[in-house]
Amino acid sequence: MAETADIVIIGAGIVGCSLAYHLALQGASGVVMLEKDLICSGSTGRSAGGIRQQFATELNIRLSLEALRMFRRMPEELEVDPSFRQVGYLFLASTPAEMALFRTNVELQQRFGVPVQLLATEEIHTLVPYLCLDEILGAAYCPTDGYAAPYEVTMGYAAMARRLGVMIHEQRSVTGILRQGARVRGVETASGPIHAPVVVNAAGAYAGLVGDLAGVQVPVRPYRRQLFTTGPLPEFAAEPPLTIDYHRNWYFRGELGGCLLSGPKDEESTFNTNVDWDHVALSVEQALVRLPILAEAEIHRGWAGLYEISPDSNAILGPVPELEGFYVAGGHSGHGFQHGPITGKLMAELMLTGTSSIDISALSIERFRTGKVVLEPMTAHQA
Repeated sequence: MAETADIVIIGAGIVGCSLAYHLALQGASGVVMLEKDLICSGSTGRSAGGIRQQFATELNIRLSLEALRMFRRMPEELEVDPSFRQVGYLFLASTPAEMALFRTNVELQQRFGVPVQLLATEEIHTLVPYLCLDEILGAAYCPTDGYAAPYEVTMGYAAMARRLGVMIHEQRSVTGILRQGARVRGVETASGPIHAPVVVNAAGAYAGLVGDLAGVQVPVRPYRRQLFTTGPLPEFAAEPPLTIDYHRNWYFRGELGGCLLSGPKDEESTFNTNVDWDHVALSVEQALVRLPILAEAEIHRGWAGLYEISPDSNAILGPVPELEGFYVAGGHSGHGFQHGPITGKLMAELMLTGTSSIDISALSIERFRTGKVVLEPMTAHQA
């Protein structure tokens, strides 16, 4: 007999696992989650884990504030330690236009209670004395931003979802979307179909391909970003804030007493997640511009992950109008991990009640057809 479900979720990254948990928590039954590899094996598990409130739109700030509360509650709610380290986020500005953008953003963020402030170069030097500030005009700094452990958080959601009755199938690829006219009817997999009236595309960097299976356009494209870590550094004994050179599209943070630094981001869309070791020297050369202390450091390891980029660098959340029962939860453009917890909660509310406690209608896929895009200049290429 064919398998059946009430809701099928495609993808077991942070968004899929949070959604599965919150659906079950809010009373849904018959929830099945499918993952072509292993839980947290995609973009989530390869991310730097950044969590920040420094966004340029009201909606993203509100999502960040609620997500921040959720990360703080995880030890009690999920029974896991998210390793949430509030080391702060420091955005560096190199041009008057960037300082003007930061000033506007800070004013907006402060209206929502975010403890962010603009710093002069002398204050930046006091905060991170080994940072080279050539051409830096100032910075935006929020001490309550930071980072957490993507694997532990995602597995916490998955374990709790299972405890609440969600069925999770790993290494089970979706090969087709079943539909009858303009209505979704389930999914086809390598081991047989699952019939369901609701299907959620939470496939991360592969969301566009899953959309193709359904015969609908989901404008999400993958872009590779490489990361590298060094051995311990004496200067990092007191962990620095996660620091972003906005102009140069480069960032670093602490990692086990050493430095985690961003490598190149591909300009062309690709699903390639291999590390270009031939380019490590170039990445270190770029890093030395801001961190001369890395001159004697050794690169210990490297990996690459995929950003899931939407046309306006914002998430795509909600139903697809032309295919009843088909939803998208993706396209976060670099902030999927930090917004994953609240995305799952709000999407569950929307699917079960038709409304959500934070209005996410502005992130509907329809905005790309009506021209009502929501540009977010503080994302896409940022941590």
